[in-house]
Amino acid sequence: MKEQIEQIRQNAMKEMENVQDEKELNDIRVKYLGKKGELTALLRGMGALSEEERPIIGSLVNEVRDELETKISEKEEAYKKEELKRKLETEKIDITLPSTKVKRGSKHPLNRIIEEVEDLFVSMGYDVVDGPELETDEYCFERLNLPQGHPARDMQDSFYVTPEYLLRTQTSAVQARVMMANEEKSPIRVICPGKVYRRDDDATHSHQFAQVEGLVIDKNISLADLKGTLEIFMKKMLGENTELRFRPSYFPFTEPSYEVDVTCFKCQGKGCNLCKQTGWIELLGSGIVHPNVLKMNGYDPEKYTGFAFGTGLDRLAMFKYGITDIRLLYQNDVRFLNEFDRMD
Repeated sequence: MKEQIEQIRQNAMKEMENVQDEKELNDIRVKYLGKKGELTALLRGMGALSEEERPIIGSLVNEVRDELETKISEKEEAYKKEELKRKLETEKIDITLPSTKVKRGSKHPLNRIIEEVEDLFVSMGYDVVDGPELETDEYCFERLNLPQGHPARDMQDSFYVTPEYLLRTQTSAVQARVMMANEEKSPIRVICPGKVYRRDDDATHSHQFAQVEGLVIDKNISLADLKGTLEIFMKKMLGENTELRFRPSYFPFTEPSYEVDVTCFKCQGKGCNLCKQTGWIELLGSGIVHPNVLKMNGYDPEKYTGFAFGTGLDRLAMFKYGITDIRLLYQNDVRFLNEFDRMD
């Protein structure tokens, strides 16, 4: 068998002297060192040898294998150097040609809105807070004056994960958490931007969308404070000529409650197809914090009052940028997103 091993080595070396390219070199590798190669076949047949012969033959096979692998690697390296030299000599780059424009991303319209809202309210002394998107029924409903069986729960078709946990339907849950976390029961001034989830999916609604809610609790807070805050908010976001209209409404966590309309940004209140010829577009919900909510979250309603408001950031982005379909905000269509690149 020693003669057979030596013959394999000589044959392989001789064949490598005559190879012309990397393909032929690889064929030699497979022929002698592959799974079905000649050296591999010898190793597999060592079971028929005596115990004294096995280590001797095994050592010889491994020596030849190492020698062939080294020779093949040297040949491969030589071929690679030759190929690189050929490319450097034959291939050229014309540095006078115009470069290809590198595509770059741009801020998503929702991110623009969120940053603008946060900057505005931080400048007014508000804190920006966040909370879990997987919320408990207690914070999402009960601490907001919506006990089990309350008919207002039917207004929000929710995604329940268990009987106790659900994907939050409103960022108002963060308001309850902020009030409970404030052990000193001192004044509060916060906004809570974030994702919320409801069973909606059409051109103007999505099963997932973004909201921002504001909460102020202090002594002697009145509807005038709410009205002044929302006027600053809407004029900053939609233009100085924006006017607000308050309509009585119902929310379980505020009393009194108001829907807030703004003048149509498209027709400036004259009437068009967007505002259905009314000149107004509904944009916010708001009201004075319900005494039950204050009491359930540790505040004395005889001492403190407050206001809360909330609006959909998606809806605000649609109005501000003239987006007609809310689904465009979540499809990541580069053609759509590129329209906002010029705003940087």
